Amino acid sequence: MYNAVGIDVSKGKSTIAVLQPGGTVIRKPFDVSHTSQSLHELTDYLGSLDGSTKIVMECTGRYHEPVVKALSEAGLFVSVVNPHLIKNFGNNSLRKVKSDPADAKKIARYTLDNWAELRQYSGMDNIRTQLKTLNSQFSFFMKQKVAAKANLIALLDNTYPGLNKLFDSPVRKNGSEKWVDYAYSFWHVDCVRRIGLKTFTERYRLSVRSTTISSSRTSPRSCSMPQRNWLLSFQRRRPTSC
Repeated sequence: MYNAVGIDVSKGKSTIAVLQPGGTVIRKPFDVSHTSQSLHELTDYLGSLDGSTKIVMECTGRYHEPVVKALSEAGLFVSVVNPHLIKNFGNNSLRKVKSDPADAKKIARYTLDNWAELRQYSGMDNIRTQLKTLNSQFSFFMKQKVAAKANLIALLDNTYPGLNKLFDSPVRKNGSEKWVDYAYSFWHVDCVRRIGLKTFTERYRLSVRSTTISSSRTSPRSCSMPQRNWLLSFQRRRPTSC
């Protein structure tokens, strides 16, 4: 006898429905919280069913992971499917019932209709899920980084017009950039205007050295003509405070 178990997963709890061929209801839909004790009781119950048992649930972000882990470690057949497969299954009724018990029954019916094609959940699925999570987090981080970089460039253009053209060196091995270090060390235009060219150059050299860039040893005489002209244009203005 086939036992089709449909699990509708939500945050903190799941709704379980157990059906057999012909629509026979083995047990009315019931809720199980995502605690160790409740999941252990669920695995004992599903393991005690007579016949062949297959469990299907939707891939719902991270909510389904504790349920999958508990059932898989108990040696039960578990299959995690794309939610679109469940959504598009059995849409031949004009009456749309949307509830956790109804969704669990729908997943159980999907299990019976696709019994032979179901793929058992494996450790590779867990690795794939973790990689997808890391990739999404990395993409989010890169978007934040690009947005922060664009905002900083815009602020520098307003504070130090023409500064961005002076830093054309590539990104360092540790991922830092000279123009970012410059903005950190000389955060206000008065930090440059109130000091002389020699003092500024020495301070900039020390700030570069503090970032462990031994290959960059700037001296007053090593400043290019555009850099000297750019600095002098700020120093001619009356400084206020830094």
